[in-house]
Amino acid sequence: MDAYRHRAPYPLETFDILLRLINGEPRSLLDGGCGRGEIARPMATLVERVDAVDFSLEMVEQGKMLPGGDNPRLNWIYAPVEEAPLDPPYGLVTAGASLHWMDWDIVLPRFAQVLSHGAYLALVAVRLLPPPWEDSLQAIIPRFSTNKDYKPFDLIPELERRGLFMQEGEQYTEPVLFIQDVHDYIESFHSMNGFSRERMRPDAAYAFDREVEKLIAPYTSDGRLELQVKAHVLWGRPFAL
Repeated sequence: MDAYRHRAPYPLETFDILLRLINGEPRSLLDGGCGRGEIARPMATLVERVDAVDFSLEMVEQGKMLPGGDNPRLNWIYAPVEEAPLDPPYGLVTAGASLHWMDWDIVLPRFAQVLSHGAYLALVAVRLLPPPWEDSLQAIIPRFSTNKDYKPFDLIPELERRGLFMQEGEQYTEPVLFIQDVHDYIESFHSMNGFSRERMRPDAAYAFDREVEKLIAPYTSDGRLELQVKAHVLWGRPFAL
C-alpha cells in the first residue's frame, strides 16, 4: 500500500475537467474506490461535498492525513462501493483503475441510481507518456509480473456490451512535467497488482528493481528523472439493469 504514494499525480487540469462535468445541482461528488483521495481531496475544495469510498482502511486512513484530507466537506467512507452507505443524489461519480476490480453488475446500476438526472460517471486515469526506455521496460515487465495469466482488455467496450454504460465524451489533459526521484520511480511499480511486494518474492523484487535501475541510469540527472504525465477523463451514462 505504501508504494501508492509514488504514483504520478493528476495534472491540475484534471479537476477543471471534472468540475465542468457537474451540470446544475447538486454540486456533490461520489468518488468510488477513492484510495488515498487523489481525486476526492482536491475536488472537496471545489464542490459542496464529496463522499470518498474505499474498501481499504489503510488507504482511507492515509488519505485523512494528507493535505486536504480533513476538509469538512469531505466524508470518508470505509466500505466496498457495492454496499457502502451513500447520501445521494450526486452531481458526478468518479472512479479510477479500481473499477476493474468492482462487481460491475452491482456498481454500475448503483451509480445510475445515486446520480442526479442527467449526471455523469467519469472514469479518470493518469498516464505517463512513453519515456525513451519504454520498449526495453516492456520487455522486462512480463518476466517479473506475478500476473502470468493477465490478458489486457478494453473496459469501456465490455461495459457497453453488457448494457451497463454508454460513453458520451473524453478528454486528455495537456502533458505536464513530472520530476521524480529514481527510487520513487522504481517503487511506483510496486503499487501495481502484479508487482506488489506482498505478492513478489523478495529476490524477484530486488532483481526487478536492479534491472530497471540499470535501464534508466543513462537518463537520470542528480538521481532524478524528467517524465511527462497527462490524465484521461472519459465520461458517460451508467445504466440500471
